[in-house]
Amino acid sequence: MAVQKFDLIVIGAGSGLNVAAEALERGWKVAVIENGPMGGTCLNRGCIPSKMLIHHADVAQTIRDSQRFHIKSKIARIDFKKIVREVNSHVDEEAAGILAGWKNASNGKVFQATARFTGGRTLQAGSAIIQGKNIVIAAGCRPSIPPIPGLAGTPFLTSDDALRLEKQPKTMAILGGGYIAAELAHFFGALGTKVTIIQRNRLLVPDEDEEVAQAFTKEFSKRYAVHLEHVIEKVAYKNKAFTLSIAKKEGGGKKTIKADQLLIATGRIPNSDWLHVKEAGVEVNEHGFVKTNPFLETTAPNVWALGDIVGNYMFKHSANYEAEIVANNLFHAEHKRSVDYTAMPHAVFSNPPMAGVGKTEQELKAENTHYSKAVYPYAHTGMGGALKDSTGFVKVLAEPETGKVLGCHILGYEAPTLLHEVLVLMRNHPNPVQAMQNTIFIHPALSEVVQRAFYQV
Repeated sequence: MAVQKFDLIVIGAGSGLNVAAEALERGWKVAVIENGPMGGTCLNRGCIPSKMLIHHADVAQTIRDSQRFHIKSKIARIDFKKIVREVNSHVDEEAAGILAGWKNASNGKVFQATARFTGGRTLQAGSAIIQGKNIVIAAGCRPSIPPIPGLAGTPFLTSDDALRLEKQPKTMAILGGGYIAAELAHFFGALGTKVTIIQRNRLLVPDEDEEVAQAFTKEFSKRYAVHLEHVIEKVAYKNKAFTLSIAKKEGGGKKTIKADQLLIATGRIPNSDWLHVKEAGVEVNEHGFVKTNPFLETTAPNVWALGDIVGNYMFKHSANYEAEIVANNLFHAEHKRSVDYTAMPHAVFSNPPMAGVGKTEQELKAENTHYSKAVYPYAHTGMGGALKDSTGFVKVLAEPETGKVLGCHILGYEAPTLLHEVLVLMRNHPNPVQAMQNTIFIHPALSEVVQRAFYQV
């Protein structure tokens, strides 16, 4: 079989396409390998469809909460199938458009196949053998499935397929209490599914600042059945229903839960094992994430890696930033740039939503870092009062001497949007606290809550 040769091979059609597109513009011969729809996890089974679906849940939650504003309302009917089909038809159309564009590229080729390395910069993609002068590994990750007795062979869901479920379950059990669990519990729960969450940690979203996690756990527990510090010991599936045997993590307190659907949301693992990256001389760490240096070069020459498979930050915006760095270092080797993760933010689009950047207070305490702290509630601002938000707050952690922001964490309405003014200052101003204090804010915009937290710190 003849070996097909390329200037660049990109494995994964998510953020890696940003590098591939620039190579095409430069006249390089480019191959893209993707065993699923074009666009990667974010477009097809991650942030884009989930946020489009979650907005429907936000609308439903607004209607349910209207009583607080002395407005009596009622949801007459939810066409769950139509919601899901409408969102996924948009996603599928976008993915098909990307594929069509690549098929029309004169110097580009798409291999719609599973790939694995067979040697240095050599891969088998389906039945084809291909080689690249340069390779970018951007193959992402997949849901981690725990070895629970009885789970294998049952029709459980992961985040990959939950977003395409067209029949709304009356009851759903979710194993896990992290970001994915929080968002999908809100989506299904706000639209009327009775949700039960089984979380082995003492809090939901435990990677958040502890005050945020505590407040979120308290609010979520008012709406859904939340079993903290519990594990599933056994799963049974019969007559289209799941029976879960759960118990306290430290023993005792056994319970039985029945549900129409079981969603596994216990984290994600990198696809490096599927790719056989070690055959190419690419080293991975103890968790399977590809090792890279500050320039995102792997341990193999002319092989770069970015995105979830690297595991530095597992967000779409971080992957896009890493693609920018890889492209620069690939096409401008004489002016290489190292990654700078200063002020890398994240958000959870649940209800209430949350967003954060930098260190949590528990991390600063563990490091014995000296810091100043301020927490300002939404309710103490004009717009927060109008929203009747009694739980939202902004938390700022800063260096007292320099005004450097060590961390900022927000829980409440529009948290992901409110965080952005903090991000701009963290990356571009020597004294973000002073800069925020010196800025004139619109009154009574909700963003005042951020400035007031900075005044207090």
